[in-house]
Amino acid sequence: MTGSVITVAQQKGGSGKTTVAANLAMGFRAAGKTVALVDIDPQGSLGRWFMSRLESGMACEGMDFTTSSAWGIPYECRKLSETHDIVLVDTPPKADSDLRPALRVADLVVVPVSMSHVDIWATEGVLDLARRENKAALLVMNRARSGTRLNAKVTEAARALDAQLAKACLGNRVIYAEALGEGKGANEGPGGPAREEVAALTAEVDALL
Repeated sequence: MTGSVITVAQQKGGSGKTTVAANLAMGFRAAGKTVALVDIDPQGSLGRWFMSRLESGMACEGMDFTTSSAWGIPYECRKLSETHDIVLVDTPPKADSDLRPALRVADLVVVPVSMSHVDIWATEGVLDLARRENKAALLVMNRARSGTRLNAKVTEAARALDAQLAKACLGNRVIYAEALGEGKGANEGPGGPAREEVAALTAEVDALL
């Protein structure tokens, strides 16, 4: 068994890396796949999410979690991909030296883009690093506000970048923040748009692996 490694990266803080990583984890789990999470961000948000889930007694079968330094990420990913279908790596913002090893081991780089032109500017640097490592990148619009002028402008700018833009997006919904704080995925609540968004994004990412 050799699982796929997905590195979630963005050089701007606050773009939603942990939200995307956690919801992809739960999306893949809902699809019946085993998932390992690796947090190399010193802030440790993905780890706190996982521990909240564990301590609350929620189902964690088929899931694993570890932290890693940048230099240790190749070993951790190699080890975890032997026992899990999907390995998701949450990365720190800004630090190129920490980001590059995580890009190097990735089968796919997922780049969250929040609804601002500042995120677009930061995305260019991540895509440049991914190209240097010869890695495919998928842009994912996060906190999308359908029907707004800003959403249209930022999405148009994202399409102009040299990377594939996901058809699926995560909307600007309170449930994403609420679920994250409770150690859940947005797809674990009642049926609704967030559940559909997570399922669509997971399927799109899976198809690229």
